Amino acid sequence: MTALILDAGALIALDRNDRRLWAILRNATDDTSEVFAPAGAIAQAWRDGARQALLARGLKHCTEVPLDGPLARASGVLCGRAATADIVDASIAVLAAARSRREDVAIVTSDPDDLAHLIEALDAHVRIIGI
Repeated sequence: MTALILDAGALIALDRNDRRLWAILRNATDDTSEVFAPAGAIAQAWRDGARQALLARGLKHCTEVPLDGPLARASGVLCGRAATADIVDASIAVLAAARSRREDVAIVTSDPDDLAHLIEALDAHVRIIGI
């Protein structure tokens, strides 16, 4: 089992009914893998719940991860270390790195290069699935 972390691009792909993303989500839930949707990524993807039934359905299969104080501070530190400004991507990388200490983790992303750079800065072992 591999825990999956979805970035905003992955959530948008679910909302656009991307068959590959739905298959990834279905396979993860069939394997009883955990799927995480960080709050920042949800904020980037969510625009009008009345028109985003597919995204809402996809989120029912995810554990929503809040951007709390400790995660926010760790994300800011990572942005400084990696010379980047995207705190949402940084929060995804920090979450993935922390979970990778105890289980296999993959980030599903539309920005594989950006997230790979952040994961490298954390010296973590996380698989990146580009969409």
